[in-house]
Amino acid sequence: MRKIIHIDMDCFYAAIEMRDNPALRDKPIAVGGSADRRGVISTCNYLARQFGVRSAMASGLALKLCPDLLLIPGRMDVYVQVSKQIRAIFERYTDKIEPLSLDEAYLDVSDVTLFGGSATLIAEDIRRAIHQETGLTASAGVAPCKFVAKVASDENKPDGLCVITPDKLDEFVKHLPLGKIPGVGKVTVEKLHHLGLYTCADVRGYPLEHLVKQFGKFGPVIWSRSHGIDERGLTLSRERKSIGVERTVPDDLDDLDGCKQMIAALLPKLIQRLRAKDPHCRIASQGVKLKFSDFQQTTVEHRLSDWDPDYFYTLLETAWARAKGRGVRLVGLHVALPTKTDTEQLSFVFEKVEQDGQGQAK
Repeated sequence: MRKIIHIDMDCFYAAIEMRDNPALRDKPIAVGGSADRRGVISTCNYLARQFGVRSAMASGLALKLCPDLLLIPGRMDVYVQVSKQIRAIFERYTDKIEPLSLDEAYLDVSDVTLFGGSATLIAEDIRRAIHQETGLTASAGVAPCKFVAKVASDENKPDGLCVITPDKLDEFVKHLPLGKIPGVGKVTVEKLHHLGLYTCADVRGYPLEHLVKQFGKFGPVIWSRSHGIDERGLTLSRERKSIGVERTVPDDLDDLDGCKQMIAALLPKLIQRLRAKDPHCRIASQGVKLKFSDFQQTTVEHRLSDWDPDYFYTLLETAWARAKGRGVRLVGLHVALPTKTDTEQLSFVFEKVEQDGQGQAK
């Protein structure tokens, strides 16, 4: 039986800012955004969330919901350094680690013998070590599979622990609202509700072939998760090939300007992730994805070694031309990263040029 721990830091960026400046602890704050109200915030503390402020929200809307909100400039270099510190803590317990972002990761502790092999005690000790060494809190979920561990880590936030043992797995999943399944966004939830499906128990009594007809390849995922099935192992030591962000909108976008606004909202998060991977923002290509109201999707990608955020708008125009009257329910941006092979080939070319140049000089 696998033992999976999902660790999720509590309002990571905002927590670091409050740690480093205690005067902020009792005030609603958001990291990112801009005073001119045109920016998009990265995250916010729990006090700000009580006013309805959320990550990826426009600064203007956030300030309307919470007029006393303090916008704090992000310090990505600090966040990356703390993330590395947390990763080092994980490595004391297991080398089977799958980072999802700077502030969350899966750990497979199935073969770990510490604490008598108790995943619960391991998770508690990891949380203790993180708090003791960084001054930050983390929430954890423990379960026999990945998606349940991730859901569980959100159950008792902030600074909480939720353990779903194998004998409790079926009961926990059965009553789970479908919106809790990772990957099920607002539009998909609305479509599921229209079909009379609200919980995983409802899906269990619904024909799989009908889910496939309604949701395509995602249909079997909804079906298997609703049955508590997730056979995915952790992705370990794999060279990351791309970085992307995407968002499903509550109401279909029916014009190009709406899609452009969505790109503007997504860009800050993509830039943060890219800089965390490579401060020089070296890329191999950029791409835009649109998913239309009929669940069909299109991607426009172009090889581009020089990072150019504005080029996404050029790609968008090509993708939008394929809508042909359909609304857009999802907008995504991605960049492909240079692979190790690309780097080696580039180094070879440079070396060859230098050798040829020296040979000609002789």
